[in-house]
Amino acid sequence: MRGKAAIAAALGLTLTLSAAKSDPFAGRVAGPPVQCVDTSTTMSGPVIADKGVIVINAGRRVWRAKIRGQCFGIQPFNTLLIDRWGSQVCRNDRFRVLQQGLSIPSAWCFFDGFVPYDRVKK
Repeated sequence: MRGKAAIAAALGLTLTLSAAKSDPFAGRVAGPPVQCVDTSTTMSGPVIADKGVIVINAGRRVWRAKIRGQCFGIQPFNTLLIDRWGSQVCRNDRFRVLQQGLSIPSAWCFFDGFVPYDRVKK
């Protein structure tokens, strides 16, 4: 019986660790919102990480894009089509969402600022 409990506990720990790995904000603390994010040095992004969550990964810092109003189709595996003017993505910049398997994108959506998430210093 002890062996089964140890295996179950180990499996529970493994599931918790893998869930934390998939959360881009795990182990990070939010900072004050900003108007623009420089995307010329980002590792990846903007990408849809979860339903309603757009993430820009800049290595040490992760940005969560806030969206103004409702924007349909923000879910994983869909593609963001962003109107970019330069190396920054800013508040009020517009984008559309292209759902997987479709050729017509959504109506225009707008960014409403960006929240930085930094690793917690120990």
